[in-house]
Amino acid sequence: MDKNTIIGFVLIAAVLIGFGYWSRPSKTEIAEQQKAAEEQAAQQQAEETAKQEAKQETQTNIITDSTALFFAHQSGTARDITLSNDKVAVTLSTKGGTVSQAEILGYKNQEGGNVMLLSSEDSRLALSLAAKTENIDLSQLYFDTEEHTDSTATLLLRAQNQGTLRICYKLRPGSYMLDMTIKAEDLSNFFTPNLRKISLDWQDKAKQQEKGYTFENRYSTLTYQLTDGSTKKLSETKDADKTLDKSADWIAFKNQFFSAIIIAHQDFSNVTLGSKPLEKGSGYLKEYHAQMEALFDPSGKDSTVMQMYLGPNDFHILHSANKLSASGKDLNLHELVYFGWPLFRWINRYFIIYLFDFLRSFGMSMGLVLLLLTLIVKAIVYPATRKSYLSSARMRVLKPEIDKLNLKYPKKEDAMKKQQEMMQLYNQYGVSPMGGCLPMLIQMPVWIALFNFVPNAIELRGQSFLWVSDLSTYDTLISWHRQIWLLGDHISFFSLLFALTNVVNSWISMRQQQNAAMSTEQEQQMKMMKWMMYLMPIFFFFIFNDYSAGLCYYYFLSGLISILTMWGLRKFTNDDKLYAQLKAYKAKHEGDPKKVSGMAARLEAMQKLAEENQRKQRGKR
Repeated sequence: MDKNTIIGFVLIAAVLIGFGYWSRPSKTEIAEQQKAAEEQAAQQQAEETAKQEAKQETQTNIITDSTALFFAHQSGTARDITLSNDKVAVTLSTKGGTVSQAEILGYKNQEGGNVMLLSSEDSRLALSLAAKTENIDLSQLYFDTEEHTDSTATLLLRAQNQGTLRICYKLRPGSYMLDMTIKAEDLSNFFTPNLRKISLDWQDKAKQQEKGYTFENRYSTLTYQLTDGSTKKLSETKDADKTLDKSADWIAFKNQFFSAIIIAHQDFSNVTLGSKPLEKGSGYLKEYHAQMEALFDPSGKDSTVMQMYLGPNDFHILHSANKLSASGKDLNLHELVYFGWPLFRWINRYFIIYLFDFLRSFGMSMGLVLLLLTLIVKAIVYPATRKSYLSSARMRVLKPEIDKLNLKYPKKEDAMKKQQEMMQLYNQYGVSPMGGCLPMLIQMPVWIALFNFVPNAIELRGQSFLWVSDLSTYDTLISWHRQIWLLGDHISFFSLLFALTNVVNSWISMRQQQNAAMSTEQEQQMKMMKWMMYLMPIFFFFIFNDYSAGLCYYYFLSGLISILTMWGLRKFTNDDKLYAQLKAYKAKHEGDPKKVSGMAARLEAMQKLAEENQRKQRGKR
């Protein structure tokens, strides 16, 4: 760098420094600038503070936090309020404002006390409201008691703006129905207009009420009715979860003989259900869970109307409870008493139940009622039983004729031709091989209908007969403390008697079949079926060992009456006279045009087809 360049840089620096010194503000100007900056900062701070205050004021007007909205009810002491009549005692808790306990009066548990359907230890019903930004969990708030009588109670929450939320309860006199009405007043500002919902979270561990866990568990299930009137249920035997794609009228936590049902008269939506079986010996059957939403109007124009049925699964009581519907909606609560598939349900509902009630009206013990019920049912089906027996008897007296055909066609290749001639023989004597089966099939719907009726008859609960202390559960001949596979921890005497009568009936049936007219092939098939017929009663014993004594008693009586009926028919049926009647029938119709039964016609067609195929095969050779 040369001398001239250095001098140039020095001059430029001197000019810049001089200009800066000359143009700097004075002390007065600096003070004014600082003052202006401070005023600007103060103004910005004031504006920010005003914004914050405005925001806080706005939030005050749209409070959504439960602590702020119902601040005065955030803490307190939970108290129990009891509503009762001569049927049920319901306990409400001021913490959460819902039912915490339900005691069914007049029905005893295994310990001798009243049945406790719901308890504060095992059940929980929590309500929550969907506000603008958060949910208000009512289960954590302490309600005031505004009004309380023996059958009514009103629980109250007051908001900071003096708005209110009331839950009103009314226990119907002489009924198991509890009305529940939720009504808001002046709370519209706290809720979004298009989000008018109250959420319910209901949980319960269903307590084992009866002696037999297995049998009671089989009839305990979470049941619900959709708004289209159809009744559904979750699995009784395994874990089950279901989200409904339709709205529901009611949801029931059902035991074998008692149910807690919650009913929404503006429908339950967004319903999610769950059921989980609990282990034997735990004292519980299942763990139920239901989450759903119902209508809620924060303006108070419309109230949320719900009901709870807390009582027995008695068909007549449940049916009459439909008249107590708060909205006139057809509840169909009697569908909780399961009477089987449509045909069997029809038989039970329009015949068996009326006959049962008629016999019960005489004040007899339930053992005698079941005895008379069995006798009447057997009398009704007796014509079919007699027709079935006579059909077998006709087959029996024709055995000599069939033996001739067996000798005539000893080869297997002639089996179809032999079968065809047997059909012709039956036609000649007016005998139908199916005549013994069809009348028996007519009896099966009644037999199956009673299989569904007896276990659901709460009238048998706690009723003693002979050595049985409770006809609704199994009786005990011998018991032990360890579980044995298939057998359990006891032997039921009535189940054993039922199995023995089945063995005798099987023996009688096999003897009739052995003496009946059959081809050689049919006789071989009967020998194979023989052991199956004897094994079935043993199989039934293991199944019915856990079933109710009343059901096993009915089947024992039914089997015993069948044995006596078969003995009487056999004793008073003269085979020679019956054979003479068959020959007279043959002689009378011998000149008639040949009539071929449908079975015989098909066999004849098959025989012709087989012969044609044989001729073709011989022609090819």
